[in-house]
Amino acid sequence: MNSHYTYFIILAASLAGPLALSFDKKVAFFKKWKFLFPAMILPALFYIVWDSLFTSLGVWSFNPNYVTGIHILNLPLEEVLFFFVVPYCCMFIYECIVCYFPYITNGVAADVFLKLISALLLIIGVFFYHRYYTASTFILFALFTGAFYLFKKHIPRFKTIYFLLSFAIILIPFLLVNGFLTAIPVVLYNDAENLGFRIYTIPFEDTFYGMLLFFMNLVIYEYLRRGIKQI
Repeated sequence: MNSHYTYFIILAASLAGPLALSFDKKVAFFKKWKFLFPAMILPALFYIVWDSLFTSLGVWSFNPNYVTGIHILNLPLEEVLFFFVVPYCCMFIYECIVCYFPYITNGVAADVFLKLISALLLIIGVFFYHRYYTASTFILFALFTGAFYLFKKHIPRFKTIYFLLSFAIILIPFLLVNGFLTAIPVVLYNDAENLGFRIYTIPFEDTFYGMLLFFMNLVIYEYLRRGIKQI
């Protein structure tokens, strides 16, 4: 196998299951594509700019041996696709949770938990302001969470408990995929720009980098669906 297709194959393998199961009669995820695809655009653009900037600053880089060599800005094509493939898989899992467990109550505890995480990340991000990956990821997560609660009344369908439960499940495949990308390695990180704490080969910051990507997509997705009857 040509090693230059490694990143592309990892993405294709990640997408294959959720895409095939999107036509399952119970979940019928394909019927939500009209909300999903528009919801992906702004988060993807934001992450592409962020990713491109940090690549130019040397926060991370990409091993040329494992990408096709096609670039958009200074990013491998596969990295750009990552910001569409991962949200698709995340949103599919979210819809499965909503479909199979429709009567989960969104108690106060879920919102308190999310707010506490955000507050803690904000403190850590400010303290480690000189580490670009740590500071940007943690502070942006906290700011987005604050904005979400400020405008939450405009997203009546959003249930924090579903977001947290979905991400808890998503975390397993997310860590597996990122594990491949960082162990091979396809993506190389400059540890001077992160905490230096790794889950296997994955920088700790990746967890909240991925969580924020999912969060952004989900908020826009549910905003676009706000006129639909609440489950």
